[in-house]
Amino acid sequence: MKIIEGRVWKFGDNIDTDVIIPARYLNTSDPEELAKHCMEDIDSGFSKKVRKGDLIVAGDNFGCGSSREHAPIAIKAAGIAGIIARSFARIFFRNAINIGLPIIECPEAVDKIESDTLIRIDLSSGLITDIRNGKSYRATPFPPFMQELIAAGGLMNYVMLQQRL
Repeated sequence: MKIIEGRVWKFGDNIDTDVIIPARYLNTSDPEELAKHCMEDIDSGFSKKVRKGDLIVAGDNFGCGSSREHAPIAIKAAGIAGIIARSFARIFFRNAINIGLPIIECPEAVDKIESDTLIRIDLSSGLITDIRNGKSYRATPFPPFMQELIAAGGLMNYVMLQQRL
């Protein structure tokens, strides 16, 4: 499994799907268009400031609210390579894995890592490292099947790869 390294965007608790991608933009399913509006109600310049490979660190219940698949799509299309949170809403968790967006629960990392910090995540071991201060945090790694699914870029890509074998 791969290693992700990026700059942190930190958010609080209960970031719901309407904050991630406001309902007024749900008339499209185009990932690039959704990315332009990702997190705009909480940070109006987010989509212009985020860089490919950046990471989100958030509190409890990230992705709560409606079950819209647009939310993880908008995040991934904006360039976010992964999310660390204390906890995730279950449907958001499933939708994120289905599109190959790695999401990791690690309360200790959430409590210690600050916005704009550079971190590295080893998805195969669950090790999260704050590159600036060298501190590490341990999350439970995904089981091998889910690692394969994420590495393939999501469920649909995984199924297509399996059919070719």
